[in-house]
Amino acid sequence: MKTLTVTVLTLALLAPAPALLAAGKDAKETPGKTKQEAKADEKRKAIDDIAAKTLDRMTTASGIAKSELDKAVGYAVFDNTKVAIGISGGGGRGVAVDKATGARTYMKMGTVGVGFGLGGQSYQVVFLFETKDALTSFIEKGWQADAQATAAAGTEGANAESTFKNGVAVYQFTEAGLMANADISGTKYWKNEKLD
Repeated sequence: MKTLTVTVLTLALLAPAPALLAAGKDAKETPGKTKQEAKADEKRKAIDDIAAKTLDRMTTASGIAKSELDKAVGYAVFDNTKVAIGISGGGGRGVAVDKATGARTYMKMGTVGVGFGLGGQSYQVVFLFETKDALTSFIEKGWQADAQATAAAGTEGANAESTFKNGVAVYQFTEAGLMANADISGTKYWKNEKLD
């Protein structure tokens, strides 16, 4: 049983988000690019597409989120999958964007938790950065969300009022819709060296 739990948790952490599974399957070599480079391009495009759709959903669902995005110097969007079989774990990919320069940094995320449950969930997380320092720190140092990253606003849905805390505002999309100040405790974010 212990081996099964460890195996499932390992697979959950290594599994890419569902929308990214298709990316790269049929990558064909293009002139001047290897098959591996073409796959990386397809993965980056899939991540960029999800980020654009998620930002559109967020700004449509919440005027507050739109206002914060307008004020932000940058943002990061992640597409995640979480699996729970006694122990929960998840993984995903995303992109951080500097609005002033348009520079894109592709990143990964992983989460582990303890709790009772069985099943899986896909969701998206959006970080809005109020300052250049907050954005740069997130990209360069990665980020580990601790218990202070949790919030009770999830039950309020899209009307929840998010504010920048330490230069960062966080939103999450689940099947229930948009949640401000989402619970991202136990989650780590870091650069995806293969896509940067």
